[in-house]
Amino acid sequence: MARVEDSPWAIPVAQVASRAGQSKPVDADFPAPAGIGDDIVGIKEGEPVHVSGAFDSIVDGLIFTGRVTAPFKSECTRCLKPIDKDWTVNVTVFFPYDSPANDSHGKQGKRDEEVDIIAGEDESEDTYPLLERGAFADIEAMLRDTLVESLPLQPLCRPDCKGLCSQCGVDLNEEPDHHHETTDIRFAGLAALKAQLEAEQGE
Repeated sequence: MARVEDSPWAIPVAQVASRAGQSKPVDADFPAPAGIGDDIVGIKEGEPVHVSGAFDSIVDGLIFTGRVTAPFKSECTRCLKPIDKDWTVNVTVFFPYDSPANDSHGKQGKRDEEVDIIAGEDESEDTYPLLERGAFADIEAMLRDTLVESLPLQPLCRPDCKGLCSQCGVDLNEEPDHHHETTDIRFAGLAALKAQLEAEQGE
């Protein structure tokens, strides 16, 4: 049976979890979990994902506030150029202690108040597990959820990408003055059909 401490996503937090008010900084690379997007839009499994931030202990859990940066590879949906850049997401999540005491003595209300102060009342709270009685924080699911939710459905090489010419495929970013003599394509189609019918009649 695999040990928790052998997981590449397990961060030891026993010391900071011993009492409220302590902090543990994190500044390291972790392998990207499986299931982040697909071959077209996604983060390849095993790629290094940089996590920087800190675990702060409160009454009944740990708050992690930080930044996740992953290598993002895709293709612009307008001009089809490859996209290869760092994808960065800010994150604030909660790792609760697994203890019945959390439901009594008013601790839940205090924890909610502290979470609101740290994360902001308008920010949704994401919860992830502490393992081995609070000795390790498992960030695998946090990485997957954070990146999957933030990746664009239609990635662009830049927000104002002009795309390709619909008639000849020229990159309009590189040739912004590019244009064609405008003709009504409906009449062009009729002319082609007429020429075809005349050719068939002449046979």
